[in-house]
Amino acid sequence: MISPDSPGIRPFRVAFPQSDLDDLHRRLDSVRWPDELPGVGWAYGVPKDYLQELVHHWRHAYDWRAAEERLNAWPQFTTEIDGARLHFAHIRSPEPGATPLIMTHGWPGSIVEFTDVVGPLTDPRAHGGDPADAFHLVVPSIPGFGLSGPTRDTGWEFTRVAAAFAELMERLGYRRYGAQGGDWGGAVSRELGRAYPDRVTGVHLNLLPGSSAATEPTAVELAALTPYERERTLDSWRRGRDWNREEAGYAALQSTRPQTLAYALTDSPVGQLAWIVEKFRAWTDSNDRPEEAVDRDLLLTNVMLYWLTGTAGSSARIYYERAHADYWGAPPEPSATPTALAVFPEENFVALRHVAERTDNIVRWTEFDRGGHFAAMEEPDLLTGDVRAFFRRLRTDASGAMDTPDAPDSFDA
Repeated sequence: MISPDSPGIRPFRVAFPQSDLDDLHRRLDSVRWPDELPGVGWAYGVPKDYLQELVHHWRHAYDWRAAEERLNAWPQFTTEIDGARLHFAHIRSPEPGATPLIMTHGWPGSIVEFTDVVGPLTDPRAHGGDPADAFHLVVPSIPGFGLSGPTRDTGWEFTRVAAAFAELMERLGYRRYGAQGGDWGGAVSRELGRAYPDRVTGVHLNLLPGSSAATEPTAVELAALTPYERERTLDSWRRGRDWNREEAGYAALQSTRPQTLAYALTDSPVGQLAWIVEKFRAWTDSNDRPEEAVDRDLLLTNVMLYWLTGTAGSSARIYYERAHADYWGAPPEPSATPTALAVFPEENFVALRHVAERTDNIVRWTEFDRGGHFAAMEEPDLLTGDVRAFFRRLRTDASGAMDTPDAPDSFDA
């Protein structure tokens, strides 16, 4: 137990009032639908017939109270760090020698991303794994996102988030720990390893910012690569070019006018749903529907955390803060912390090992044949296995040995 003199950490349960659900249902019952061009599919955005079907399911079949119960199976807490309310789940493993690990979501995700990996990571014995591969998990909501939002001041870009998470891990008593994440969680986790190498023993990522081909490779650059690396580098550049032409509009808007966007998304649940579900279709290993890659109700639970907390705008602000930070446009500062990258083929950008190794201490590189941007939701078994393998290697390396602190199992209010 934490003593009364410890920094304020309070137990938390997800419990939204029925009035919030009634308001949502009224809004879903009175949607004002736009027109649509015939035969264009997803090219102009989310097709109306698909969204109408999904909204009908949301209104009449989806069970938020069941989702709340599932979320509340995790011990959850709140604390204040750097002026922000910080929400997190803290799931202790039954294995006393488990490795502490902080896992961070991205946008437009949430802690819901980790629903199917928490059990196997914290209790591998119960899931057919080696108990030596167990983790004590800390799963925070990024400040401004969902249950950690909204933020009340400017400046919450990823380096400030990393500093807040380092403080959180210190408050929990973890002296040495690993970090894992993708999307913004990848940026935060990498920064934890870079800025706190004395605390972070290893960083496992399923997206490493800046590891793709930023510009068209020259003939000289290509000549120095193996045939496989040449083809992959050209693919990386082409995918990045296509991304900037077809997919980057959301980021440009959130980087420049997140407040204007917030009015629409905070007022319309269907607008919020469309803004998020488009990304789950475009960024997952799916063809026509995101449900081919992720569970439909899990996707709606993720959307609900944005809707019920009114954090469409505050979560978008992380893009604005990064784009207006002093470091914007500068190359990343090198990180010496051992780093693993799990590469999924339908990730938004094609990662290149020879690029990643310019700034990061890459000790494990795994390329999978399926999966996309939301790896923990799409391919939980693959991600779990890779996380286990990476930290298993660190445990066998004396330089990566971890301390296991006497962290509490629960907190007093």
